[in-house]
Amino acid sequence: MTSGPAAGPGLPPIADYGLLGDTRTAALVSSAGAIDWMCVPRFDGAPLFGRLVGGPAAGTFRIGPARPAEVVERRYRRHAATLRTTWAVGDRRLTLTEGMVAEVAGRMLPAMLLVRRLHVAGGPAEAVVEFDPRLGADHRPPRVRRRRSLLVCEWGSLAVSLTCAPGPLVEPGRPVPVTVHPDRPVTFVLVMAHREPLLYVDPEAAWELLRADEAHWRAWIADVDPELPFRDAVARSLLTLRLLTYSPSHAPVAAPTTSLPEQPGGVRNWDYRYVWPRDASISIAAFLGVGKPDQARGFLAWLLRASRLQRPRLPALFTLDGLRVPGERRLDGWPGYAGSTPVRLGNGAAGQHQLDGYGWVVDAVWVYARAGHRLDAETWRTVRGFAEVVARRWREPDAGIWELRHATQQVHSKLMGWLALDRALRIAETHALPERQRRRWRDARQAIADDVRAHGVDPERSNFVRGYGSREVDAALLVLPLLGIEDAGSARVARTIEAIRSDLDAGGPLLYRYPPGRDGLPGAEAAFLPCSFWLAQALAATGRRVEAVELFEALLDRASPLGLYAEEMDPATGAHLGNYPQTLTHAALVQAVLAIRSA
Repeated sequence: MTSGPAAGPGLPPIADYGLLGDTRTAALVSSAGAIDWMCVPRFDGAPLFGRLVGGPAAGTFRIGPARPAEVVERRYRRHAATLRTTWAVGDRRLTLTEGMVAEVAGRMLPAMLLVRRLHVAGGPAEAVVEFDPRLGADHRPPRVRRRRSLLVCEWGSLAVSLTCAPGPLVEPGRPVPVTVHPDRPVTFVLVMAHREPLLYVDPEAAWELLRADEAHWRAWIADVDPELPFRDAVARSLLTLRLLTYSPSHAPVAAPTTSLPEQPGGVRNWDYRYVWPRDASISIAAFLGVGKPDQARGFLAWLLRASRLQRPRLPALFTLDGLRVPGERRLDGWPGYAGSTPVRLGNGAAGQHQLDGYGWVVDAVWVYARAGHRLDAETWRTVRGFAEVVARRWREPDAGIWELRHATQQVHSKLMGWLALDRALRIAETHALPERQRRRWRDARQAIADDVRAHGVDPERSNFVRGYGSREVDAALLVLPLLGIEDAGSARVARTIEAIRSDLDAGGPLLYRYPPGRDGLPGAEAAFLPCSFWLAQALAATGRRVEAVELFEALLDRASPLGLYAEEMDPATGAHLGNYPQTLTHAALVQAVLAIRSA
């Protein structure tokens, strides 16, 4: 496993961070016990602890050894979301066990409940707690008040409380020493309230709630096929995908972070705390493949609500509530991770035309229906509307899956437009559709296939290319064996896979998503991790299972020490780059394993 170089003074590599989550928000915690990123009251809210990209003034919540200490073990509890970090403090072993309680619906519990417990073996050990919440873009300190051992921090309609038992009174913004004894673990409970009463939870009761939540996650994973290859890696990815799904609306965020750089020190820093229907659809296919239809059902219901105001157009991304994503703005004075500026809120891709999104979504609906699940009338009407947009607009240039700043005639987008029409026609075999509309879809599907074969193939190498008139390839074309527009065993599919492997090779199991330096943005492009998992999937789907397994095992060695993946990776150092952990990467991992199983 690899973590890469440090970000600079005070911050570890991106891959050092573990994910804590409750399906409403998430925290990134380092091996030093520092929560350096957490937004409230939900994924896309204001940072409460933002040191990761905002510097020391943006706040942190650290619990760990009083002096630098070696980490001797760090892992998630098996098939659970609870994280344990153990340090060597002299001849003692100091352990921090922490997690967030996800199952709060129907119970008198706060919307956010973070539990962190220190215990020690071998004798007393000195620890420290540094609690420094700073809300929002301007790092606002709280209004502080106490209720005996309860510390309350308030910012208008938002409040958090911290309880420590047994232990000292914590002071915001000041490191406070804590002595931990073998027979007396110290429990910290952070509670949040937003426009609702602030509830008190006894620390021992909070600890029991976390243990019960852990049992819930284990039971959820227990349903996954015990014979599934690489089951533990799949389980960690499934848990990550669930933790990144906003439970009130069933909408999965692309990542819980903003502006973690694709190139340290560069400008490729984006806000991923929103919902891309494309990424969500890939996640849905992954959940369906392991027998988890509830997540697919919830997302489809969300998509119906989210798209209702702009139908039949499918926006490239939504907020967690299905609303329009705010435009990009820069946070002045935020230093960024490893000096990578600007730090951004909002995302400028929201207004782009991305034809491929229709293909991903309609294919996810088809996979759901093929698994035996009923589509209601509104879902079918929505699919029909999407298919009509594709039939009408497929000839237009678009920004595509890589969200280029200038629209072009992209082959992958055309192929996904073909997929949208093909899957809509398959659904129409069991759903009412006027014959005139059926013919229009068939004609458009055939026209796309003819057009792509005429303009999207390299005449010399006879492989599909990135765009019309280009000889470059695009790693997104690795979906070819799964579509049906070409036989998976055809020579042209094989040549396309091999052209991608050779032309986009980034060393070892890594691939660039397109030729570096060819996207119109300043700076370098790192390897794109989902593409490597797509390659494993493509190899398995074309009968090359042994190669797929070898590639997948090499990718497992590139995971973070906790089995998590960012969006990109520096081929030279192995450092994870970009927003983290990444929904698309973990969904692609699961789909690669399902393809290996099928092969």
